Parts: sequence; structure tokens; C-alpha cells
Amino acid sequence: MAFVEPVTLRDNGLALVPLSLDHEDGLRAAAADGELWKLRITSVPEPAETRGYIASALQMRAEGHRFAFAVTQEATGQVLGSTSFHDILPAVKRVEIGYTWYAQSVQRSHVNTTCKLLMMGHAFDTLGCHVVGWRTDNYNFASQKAIERLGAKKDGVIRGHALRRDGTIRDTVMYSLRAGEWPEAKAQLLYLRGLHA
Repeated sequence: MAFVEPVTLRDNGLALVPLSLDHEDGLRAAAADGELWKLRITSVPEPAETRGYIASALQMRAEGHRFAFAVTQEATGQVLGSTSFHDILPAVKRVEIGYTWYAQSVQRSHVNTTCKLLMMGHAFDTLGCHVVGWRTDNYNFASQKAIERLGAKKDGVIRGHALRRDGTIRDTVMYSLRAGEWPEAKAQLLYLRGLHA
């Protein structure tokens, strides 16, 4: 039995659905909204690589390392982006949230806050995680601010940690939130989501 079992998470007009090859066209369209693959600090697939991106996520799910979701509008099924639990460590009840990206037209809306509420709630309240983590490129300042708005604490920077799509080597900024911090973080996220309603 996998630590993260297949589940659909729903709230506020969104549905986080287990990513499948059926989402290929929708994911390609979401990435095209803003040509997100041109950003050197993200993992958004180029249009021709969308199927491979999904296949890789499914392989990682089979190995127990990652569980990817398609972020969809619940009413229409339109794919808005993707997000994942990854670096899943059942023995210490820790997951990270990442591989997150959204169509440009829904960025800075209720979408990210709702997705994080759903995923953090599932991690802490259903899976019983002790810690939820995040990691981001040292130059992805928007992502760092978004993670900090969640209430996560900066753990540090891993220097020379990973390759970017352009072949340069990035430093990775690590964050985490412990289970005891979740109630306050949840209250803040609910407040922030209300501002976007």
C-alpha cells in the first residue's frame, strides 16, 4: 500500500485529480497560457514534452516518490496546471509539495491558496505527516514569497543542488512546516483565500 493513495481533493470550485495521460491536451494548453516553459526556473514541460512529463510523473508514482495531480476547474474539467506530493518519506511521515505551476491567467488568484490548503490538509489531517516541505530555485523569488505566505519556515539553502533546464546549476532553498504549526497556517490561508474570493 502506497503512503499517498489515489485521491481527488475538492474545494472552492477546484478539483485536484490524479494526473493521467488523459490530461495531456489540457496540461499542454495550460502551459501555453503564458508560454511557461520559457521560464528557466520552473519545470513546466514544453508542448512536445507534455506526454513525457506525465509519463515520468506516473513512473515516479509507481516507485512511491511522487504523486502528481492535475489542477482542474471542477465544473468544466479545464486543466489549470499541476502540483505534486514528492520526496515522500513514509518512515518519517514527511512529504514535500512541489512541481507546482499554473496557467498564467489563474496565477495570483485563489487557485494556489486553495490547492495548498487541500494538499496541506491532506498531508497533515489525513496522512498524519509530521512535516511538509517545499524547495525552490534560489532565483525564484515569487515562489519563495508564496511559500513563506503559507507559514513555512526557511530551513536553509543547498548549494550546487540541481540542474536548471538551461544547463546552469542552481542553489535550492528549502522550507518546511511542522504539524504543530498547521492550525495557524491553515487559519492564515483561509483568510488569504477570502481576500481572493
